[in-house]
Amino acid sequence: QVQLVESGGGLVQPGGSLRLSCATSGSIFSINVMGWHRQAPGKQRELVAQITSGGSTNYADSVKDRFTVSRDNAKNTVYLQMNSLKPEDTAVYYCNVAWRKAAIRYNYWGQGTQVTVSS
Repeated sequence: QVQLVESGGGLVQPGGSLRLSCATSGSIFSINVMGWHRQAPGKQRELVAQITSGGSTNYADSVKDRFTVSRDNAKNTVYLQMNSLKPEDTAVYYCNVAWRKAAIRYNYWGQGTQVTVSS
């Protein structure tokens, strides 16, 4: 059973910073992609950033140069450093881990953490 638990969300003023963490447990294939998605009220869930087990990263255009995704492979933990936050970054942020093994795709999600950017 794979579990993901996010932490670090909260209320921050525009221009501020937050660091999200996502701790995982259970049997996770060593070659995987970990990432962050977000969902604002009335909008679809969208990819924010992701990082492979080899360290390659991918970001949404809206967060490039402001957000940084990183991971600790020994702890199977993924982080999202968010700087220069804007009101439009307000959303529930979800972490996920995914891998493909023997032609089967596995994809697990955390429960989400609220990030609110407001003055």
